[in-house]
Amino acid sequence: MDNYRFILSGGGTGGHIYPAIAIANELKKRYPDASFLFVGAKGRMEMEKVPQSGYEIKGLWITGLQRKLSLKNLMFPFKLIQSLLKASKIVSEFKPHVAIGTGGFASGPVLQVASKKGIPCVLQEQNSYAGITNKLLAKRAAKICVAYDGMEKFFPAEKVVKTGNPVRESLIHALDSKAEAAAYFGLDAEKNTLVVLGGSLGSRRINELIADKLTFIEGLGIQLVWQCGKGYYENYKGMETDTIRIYDFLNRMDLAYAMADTIVSRAGAGAVSELALVGKPV
Repeated sequence: MDNYRFILSGGGTGGHIYPAIAIANELKKRYPDASFLFVGAKGRMEMEKVPQSGYEIKGLWITGLQRKLSLKNLMFPFKLIQSLLKASKIVSEFKPHVAIGTGGFASGPVLQVASKKGIPCVLQEQNSYAGITNKLLAKRAAKICVAYDGMEKFFPAEKVVKTGNPVRESLIHALDSKAEAAAYFGLDAEKNTLVVLGGSLGSRRINELIADKLTFIEGLGIQLVWQCGKGYYENYKGMETDTIRIYDFLNRMDLAYAMADTIVSRAGAGAVSELALVGKPV
C-alpha cells in the first residue's frame, strides 16, 4: 500500500515549518502516491511557506498563551475550543493514516484529535530542551523523534528515537552553486561574503551589532547578505548598498549558504543542523 495519507502540523517559526516540509518531501519520495495535508495557525508564516513548497495547508484560529499577563489570554480558551472542533473536522474528512507534529501552536489540537481517533501520532522535537506543545503531546505519541541524547528527561524513554533533525534537501548541493548565488543576490562571486541569519523572526541583538559595524564591514571589502527578520526590515532596509543585501526572510537558503564565506547565525536548532551540514565557518 503506497497511497498513505499523512497529516502534518507545526509552525509559527521556520524551525518548526521546515522540518515538517523536509519530512513530507522524504515521505513523498518513498511513497509517490501518498497524500499530504498540513495544518497551521492562521496568520503565521506556515500559511505562506507550505504552499510555496507545493503542499496544501489548512489554518486553525490558534495562538499560544502569552507568558506575561495579557488580555489576549482571555481569548485563548475560545480559540482552543474552536481549533479543536475544526481540527476534528479536518482529521475526519482527510482520514490520515499517520499524524506528524513538529511543534508549534497548531500541532496541539491536530495531534490531540488524531490520537483520540486512534490515528498513530509521531512527534519530531528539534531542540535539546523540549517545547511545551511536544511535552504536552508526549503521552499521546507512538514515537518521538529527537536530535539529541538525554531527551528521556522530557519524554517517555520507550518512545524516544534519535533521528537527528530533518533539513532541506536543497542544502546538500548548496556548495556547488556559488555562481548562481552571486547572480541571485547581485554580488561578486570572487569577493568574501558574510551571511547574517537571525532566524525566521529575526534577532534584535544581532541586528543591532551588524548595523553598528556596517562601515567597518564595508571598509574590509566584505559583501553582506543580511536576513534581519520581518519585524525589523523597515528599520534596516535603507542601509542597503551595492555590496549589502538586506532581507526580511531568505527564500533561497541554499543560495545564501552557497554565497557565504563566513556565517553569523542565531543558534536555533534547525540552523545548527543546517550549519553542520554545509560546513561553512561560523
